[in-house]
Amino acid sequence: MSKPPIFQEELINRYDKPGPRYTSYPPATEFHDGITESDYREWAKTSNEELIPKPLSLYFHIPFCSSICFYCACNKVITKRKERAEPYLQDLYREIEIQSQLFDPDREVRQLHWGGGTPGFLSHQQSKELMDNISSHFKLNPGEDVDYSIELDPRVIEKGGISHLRGLGFNRISIGVQDLDEKVQVAVNRVQSLEITAAIINDARRVGIHSINIDLIYGLPFQTLKSFSKTLDQIIELDPDRIAMYNYAHLPHRFPPQRRIQAEDLPDSSEKLEILHSAIDKLCAAGYQYIGMDHFAKPGDELSVAQRNGSLHRNFQGYSAHAQCDSIGFGISAIGNVGDNFIQNTTSLEAYHDELEQGHLPVVRGFCSQTEDLLRREIIQDLVCHFELDMGGVGKKWGIDFADHFANELAGLDAMEEDGLIDRTGDKIIVCDPGRLLVRNICMVFDSYQKLPKSAGLFSRTV
Repeated sequence: MSKPPIFQEELINRYDKPGPRYTSYPPATEFHDGITESDYREWAKTSNEELIPKPLSLYFHIPFCSSICFYCACNKVITKRKERAEPYLQDLYREIEIQSQLFDPDREVRQLHWGGGTPGFLSHQQSKELMDNISSHFKLNPGEDVDYSIELDPRVIEKGGISHLRGLGFNRISIGVQDLDEKVQVAVNRVQSLEITAAIINDARRVGIHSINIDLIYGLPFQTLKSFSKTLDQIIELDPDRIAMYNYAHLPHRFPPQRRIQAEDLPDSSEKLEILHSAIDKLCAAGYQYIGMDHFAKPGDELSVAQRNGSLHRNFQGYSAHAQCDSIGFGISAIGNVGDNFIQNTTSLEAYHDELEQGHLPVVRGFCSQTEDLLRREIIQDLVCHFELDMGGVGKKWGIDFADHFANELAGLDAMEEDGLIDRTGDKIIVCDPGRLLVRNICMVFDSYQKLPKSAGLFSRTV
């Protein structure tokens, strides 16, 4: 049994508010349209000129789904016709060709991720052609020390699909489940049996997929403490290597599919906290380590090992053991992170096609980081990944007097220290057990962009 974070409902209620998930710093809400394709090309050129260029991480956004899940906030295209994907794939191939020309060909792809949407929507032929195209333009090395992952919906995978994906080089899968209670599934338009999910997991283990993640969501309509506890018992029986348990953020003004979910059908704040508390205790009792925010992993999993040895990182795919990579995003809405800067593609299929047809990358916004951003990014990474900050070490590395530079922030931590969320001993800030569930709030103290007026509707709540 691993030790769960201490759950104090009064503190959680007091601190719970909207805030970033810190998959980047600054958060993607700060990206702006002043960044151009020319900027990105210059960043890529600079990355090649480093003494030892970083390996690459490639993300491919496959937006197609055969049906709509009402909770979904992803950029997606709903269709049951696989041929609908063909024009998009042709555009992807154009983007792959252009992007590959920006990076030295000997830079190894250490991390590869297909997300969506539902990448498993693609036919065997389509997925093979896509992987062949990637491998002909980038240096793939599907060995044991790389992370090649794909998001899957068990309801739409073709027969023999898992074996096919393993043959393409994927060694990690992430399976969307969300909840196994039928009433909840009907309410969110995602009916998916335990049996079909178990069959995918069994196939994955049989063909040598070495890491399996299951995604769950708490706070969905008609969920109860009892029903979600039963779901967790069934998931634990499936024995995945990782579990990601997300907080449902009901933002129907931003995500139209959520308008089909009635607010009165959602568990109230008290029951939602009970569901979360029970889930954390149950997962930790089953042997999962609480990695942070919404992630749990077995002690031998790559994430747990990385957290113990201090190499854990957080990026747009969540927690990762591969920190030192330049990330390239392909497809609509995809985000890249090259050097210290960010770039994002258009969310429009039409604009994506038009730009590529003219030989341009479909860049619409991004962010060029300044020194202060990099300093605060490192602080937030340390807190969110390792629950600890060495103020003296950061000050020495960055040539600052930490206490002077962050005087306002340190004063802002006083109440958190009084509440037992953190402990300041010497030059260290240690996130205490009650603070681990509220680490986003602690990070927000060091986030200069959260000091500016913002709409609360931009972010999910921190718990």
